[in-house]
Amino acid sequence: MARAQRHGGRTALVDSQGSFTYNDLLDASSRVAAALLAGREDLQRDDLKREDLKEDRVAFLLTPGFPWVAALWGIWRAGGVAVPLPLNSTRSELEYFIDDTEASTLVFDALAAPSMSLIAAARGIRALSYDQLPARPPAELPDITPDIKDQRRAMILYTSGTTNRPKGVVTNHANITAQIMSLVEAWEWSADDRIVLCLPLHHVHGIINVVSCALWSGATCQMLERFDASAVWDRIAGGSVTLLMAVPTIYVKLIAAWERASPERRADLSRACARLRLMVSGSAALPVSTLQRWQEISGHTLLERYGMTEIGMALSNPLRGERVPGSVGRPLPSVEVRLVGENGEPVAPGTLGEIEVRGASVFAEYWGKPEATRAAFRDGWFRTGDTAVVENGVYRILGRTNIDILKTGGHKVSALEIEESLRQHPAIAECAVVGVPDPEWGERVAAAIVLKEVLNDVLNDGDALDLVSLRAWAKELLAAHKLPSRLLVLDALPRNAMGKVIKPEVVALFQSAGNGERVA
Repeated sequence: MARAQRHGGRTALVDSQGSFTYNDLLDASSRVAAALLAGREDLQRDDLKREDLKEDRVAFLLTPGFPWVAALWGIWRAGGVAVPLPLNSTRSELEYFIDDTEASTLVFDALAAPSMSLIAAARGIRALSYDQLPARPPAELPDITPDIKDQRRAMILYTSGTTNRPKGVVTNHANITAQIMSLVEAWEWSADDRIVLCLPLHHVHGIINVVSCALWSGATCQMLERFDASAVWDRIAGGSVTLLMAVPTIYVKLIAAWERASPERRADLSRACARLRLMVSGSAALPVSTLQRWQEISGHTLLERYGMTEIGMALSNPLRGERVPGSVGRPLPSVEVRLVGENGEPVAPGTLGEIEVRGASVFAEYWGKPEATRAAFRDGWFRTGDTAVVENGVYRILGRTNIDILKTGGHKVSALEIEESLRQHPAIAECAVVGVPDPEWGERVAAAIVLKEVLNDVLNDGDALDLVSLRAWAKELLAAHKLPSRLLVLDALPRNAMGKVIKPEVVALFQSAGNGERVA
């Protein structure tokens, strides 16, 4: 909060309701803190000034905007642990997060009030409407000043839960501070920066990389309630942003919006992109074709980086210097990274290995799961479960060890490598490659594809794309053991809120389809 006080009257946030300064944010967050502490103790008594929530969990469901940030800061200022809930969750999903964290209070806006009030009432826990906060800030709050050494729990974010029920990832204030400082240094954030938020606020990408880095630096964050390609382009065209951070699917949608625009509008948008100093892509693998098309449109080579809920960001291409397409660069400041083999020993350069990470940014624990926490570490190194290779000093991600590294006929192959090749087919818009269990081969290489909308322009004589023709085409790019032996054509790939393909669901689609299109 001391950093925010230094920025005082500068604009911190812009949302659909207007512009708000750092002083506005301090005022609103103090009112949230006071409301959370109301009834616990008389904060005006000198002997009780240090009374706080003592790491009680506070779950909140608010539309992205000024109130969302005020709630987060208010929870921290009251000494609580923030549990940001995903928008558009089902009631059962919300109940799982709330029950798992044993939240003592729910904070919500008018949009979420119907469902959150019922959940709170059913559990006998406190319900707090943001719209009914006290009008004035309290005279005094507990003396809580989180810093780089503070081991107090700060936040619980839930993993995507693609293979089992989501786990709560606990970060303390020291973890969050380290994550922010590493990115501020690497990407040279300053108070002159302006960024547009078009990401959901229940993941590290939006919370840390965008909002927290901006507010740490005294910059301005323009918050959209949800992603809208036209709104993002309008911000870029208006010259009101200096940075853009998004996931690959967002860049694909921005490209599509650009291509639908008039020639004059396209030219204006492309010129406007030159005013931005940095554009970043992450949270999912960036297809080289998307990177190249964005470069043609914007003049920017997207900066790819690597991170996850448990570690924040660990690897990044350089802000200044060559960015290698398909790679995620080198370790960020104050982050240690290594690749190890199945025996846990470091591998030689050029050899596949699992990424392990160590440093102050690595999470504290999985909430309520001590055995899972212990299993996630090896001699102090967090085991990410991602496979990579180091080539010329930079890391290239090959995929999730148990999902994207397929074992077929005695070979280990990368699903991401096969996907990158298949995307070059003129009829394929999107694809996902998975391993489907097979008694003979161990796993079959299976490709789920989404075709481009207009096929007559990309397929010879209007022929449909089938498995035989796909394999015949792909054999020029892939070794025989990497060629798909099963194929599904879908209208859309199953994805989570961050745009990642949910591969277990793709496997299930193949299994429910039976043999489908298959070669022996």
